[in-house]
Amino acid sequence: MSMRWDVVAWAAIALLLFAAETLAPGAFMLWMGFAAAAVFLGVLFVPGIPLLAQVAAFVVLSFVSIQVYRKWIRDKGRERQSDHPTLNRRAFQHVGRVVPLDQPIVAGRGRVKIGDAFWVVEGDDLPVGTPVRVVDSDGVSLRVEPA
Repeated sequence: MSMRWDVVAWAAIALLLFAAETLAPGAFMLWMGFAAAAVFLGVLFVPGIPLLAQVAAFVVLSFVSIQVYRKWIRDKGRERQSDHPTLNRRAFQHVGRVVPLDQPIVAGRGRVKIGDAFWVVEGDDLPVGTPVRVVDSDGVSLRVEPA
């Protein structure tokens, strides 16, 4: 029984691509490894496939598998909603709160104290002590309206 070098080569390529994915994860080499494994199975069970056809199959399967990953797997992970959507958006955590003005709103800008922090607020001109409701956030400033 003679060794079929094409079978061994595709098995080695698949294993090397899987190993490369473990060393530098990014889910790119993984899908190329699946393509190489598919070509390995093809040449294992269907002897006599020309080398050019093997390489072409690998290129096409790599492209298709990467596109499948990008379309249906990677993009689905981005659609997941957090159970704490304002966790790293501290200003948005205050939307809906009613607090008194610490400084009057003059020319559209003022200040409130929430907890131990002072926040710049934007809204209609109002005097000190007026209760305001936080309705939105723009980075580090809060948009308010009279409560």
